[in-house]
Amino acid sequence: MLAGKKILVTGVLTEASIAFATARLAQEAGAEIVLTGFGKGIRLTRRVATRLPTEPDVLEMDVSDPDMVAAVVADLDDRWGKLDGLVHAIGFAPNSAIGGTFMETPWEDVATAMQISTYSFPALGAAFAPLLKASGGGSYVGLDFDATVAWPSYDWMGVAKAGLEAACRYTARELGAQGTRVNLIAAGPLKTMAARQIEGFSQFEDTWDDRAPLGWDITDTEPVGRAVCALLSDWMPGVTGEIIHCDGGVHAMGV
Repeated sequence: MLAGKKILVTGVLTEASIAFATARLAQEAGAEIVLTGFGKGIRLTRRVATRLPTEPDVLEMDVSDPDMVAAVVADLDDRWGKLDGLVHAIGFAPNSAIGGTFMETPWEDVATAMQISTYSFPALGAAFAPLLKASGGGSYVGLDFDATVAWPSYDWMGVAKAGLEAACRYTARELGAQGTRVNLIAAGPLKTMAARQIEGFSQFEDTWDDRAPLGWDITDTEPVGRAVCALLSDWMPGVTGEIIHCDGGVHAMGV
């Protein structure tokens, strides 16, 4: 499905991450991938990269540092001369911005959450647009968590995800002229490293156990990885600006 595709995957930290499942499935489907990491976390990325079917290169990239982003763009330009797919699996909020203290969070921490989790999406889209255009348009896929309602303890990350959903639509509008498809996958809750930051994560588990008509396994990232790979492929050429829910159907259920 992805034979010959050149894909950059961000956010791989552990085997439990959606980004890892995406990278593994993309390789199994024929893609060549490169991963990114930064700071102390890059050691985790390099370690987990060895557990993929083919060990990929890992480039350092802090999305809040334009120079580092530009360096990765230059590397991929020299390496491939194009980019068929870009996976945005990036999100961060300081401790004060999640966990039930929504009304007390200082602006500085809100700004950090918004810069990393929201602004980085269009920023990376702009930076990698020339490489995506060189491939004929390519596909840009981000990871989301349904932001149409307020979730317990999710707080400013929920606000950042709402911004991400809007940013996806605007990025799709801006990059559509060059043929680039821009979409989000709104995943159900999974026991990833990001989930460990959320106090009261068990409430999400209980909700999905009760309401998912298809059922939902919080330890299985493969369904979401498959959905990401589907968007990275050429099989959804008319889909952009979309939020596709891969959550067992919870988003469509009432009480």
